[in-house]
Amino acid sequence: MHTHKTEVVVIGAGLAGIATALELLDLNVPVVLLDGSPEGKPGGQANEAFGGMLLSDTREQTRNKIKDSPELLLADWHNAACFSDEDYWPKRWAELYAEQNRPMIYDWLTQRGIRFFPSVQWVERGLYGNGNSVPRYHIAWGCGRGVVQTLLQRLEAHPNRSRLTLLNGHRVNTLNLSDGKITGCQGSISNKLHKNQNHGSASRGAEGIAFSVSAAHTVVCTGGINGNLEKVRQHWDPCYGPAPENLLSGSSPDADGAMHDEIVNAGGRVINLNQMWNYAAGIRHPEPAFADHGLSLIPPRSALWMDRHGRRIGPMPLITGFDTHDLCKQIGNLPGQISWQVMNYRIAVRELAVSGTDTNPDFRDGKLLRVVWNTLRGGDPALMDWLIEQCPDVVSANTPEELAAKMNQAAGNSDVHAEDMIRDICAYDNNIARGKKLHNDDQIRRLLQLRNWLPDRFRTCNLQPIIDSSAGPLIAIREQLISRKSMGGMQTDTRSRVLNQAGEAIPGLYAAGEATGFGGGGISGIRSLEGTFLSNCILNGRRAAQGIAGQL
Repeated sequence: MHTHKTEVVVIGAGLAGIATALELLDLNVPVVLLDGSPEGKPGGQANEAFGGMLLSDTREQTRNKIKDSPELLLADWHNAACFSDEDYWPKRWAELYAEQNRPMIYDWLTQRGIRFFPSVQWVERGLYGNGNSVPRYHIAWGCGRGVVQTLLQRLEAHPNRSRLTLLNGHRVNTLNLSDGKITGCQGSISNKLHKNQNHGSASRGAEGIAFSVSAAHTVVCTGGINGNLEKVRQHWDPCYGPAPENLLSGSSPDADGAMHDEIVNAGGRVINLNQMWNYAAGIRHPEPAFADHGLSLIPPRSALWMDRHGRRIGPMPLITGFDTHDLCKQIGNLPGQISWQVMNYRIAVRELAVSGTDTNPDFRDGKLLRVVWNTLRGGDPALMDWLIEQCPDVVSANTPEELAAKMNQAAGNSDVHAEDMIRDICAYDNNIARGKKLHNDDQIRRLLQLRNWLPDRFRTCNLQPIIDSSAGPLIAIREQLISRKSMGGMQTDTRSRVLNQAGEAIPGLYAAGEATGFGGGGISGIRSLEGTFLSNCILNGRRAAQGIAGQL
């Protein structure tokens, strides 16, 4: 067995673990950081994230003439979260976030070289104003991977780098417990990594190599449960309908929830696992890396959202940008839990996006001029062309009749009724054609409201009809629910200490990031204001390090 001894061991080298380790080095505390990935690539889920963060009172908000305050943010947070009476610690974490997100997250990141796109986005407004009252969604240049890689570079160049031991391919399976105190952890070293370290040849018994770390403080940063679809279905909230058989995964299988079980075994409390941030517009990944791998679309707002028969969903039409929680409820309670979005090529190119680092190369590579150019010219067709050519859930045609036939072919059935679909498309297009004095459609009203905010005006068509020979071809996208993020988890106090069933801190045990529901076992309640995930990894991790070092 390989053995190590340190002051602090951090389990998981995702963004929460990296932030924890970096803060510990700033405080001159020795730390062992364990990366469980067999490929030895720290960063975890953040490497694939788009990189949006919910922040207030920033320079970007000031430049965009957005008046915000901690009080307004907290009020919006409570309206969206719908906390229960039992959510004491999630509420405390929400208060901390509202008060401290500027110095603890924004300032900390910018001081370390992270920059944000100058335009602030307005997402999750709430269907009835019960979301973000003002724009707060800040996109980090370089996306999630850029944030991770910048912070990793800071770790490697840190003046106290000698106090850090980074161990790749070390997966923890057991917490060490002695006299009621957590004293470190044990696990196994990846056989793949061990072969690489031995120049391609595995030594005798390499597959069974174990390790142990003795530490005064242990911080669990192992992510959520949403890469484990069996566990997701086990905890599925019935408000989203029955647990889907056709559920897609937008999280790595490494996020399997194994450490949640180990926390329970150690006496810790895990709560609110039914609270998840899933998305309604998932499609099958054209280049899957694992079983049921999906892509999460940022759906076009000007598209018509239809059920599996091609009938427009209503009476209130679905439109993204207002309430993701409600979208998932609507789709999850449809027969078959399948939907279609129907649009034309102009709408798709201008409005559709895919969440993630690699599907947003201009943001990933920091190409501001290219972002501006593509925005002004109505979008970049490269993404849409790739989806049409490679994704089995995306079809295109020149006529609605041909489109319906291709939709049925893609679905492997005859569920789409061309006559019903054409009727609903024509009704919508005719409503647009009557002119603004006679518009009477809730989607039109919401589109007009979206376009009042300049960044949304650039990304939203000006009442574009679906059937338009100058905007073709027609496009239909078959969508299903996709599992993404855990909003429940290990219960922690605001020092990131894991609590037991009696609400007391377990000596020596801390947790941060998605493993904690991003704080307290559910900082966002039932509904995130969006952009609270990467940012809370930093807040949780820094609080854990400061608590360990006696700085709180």
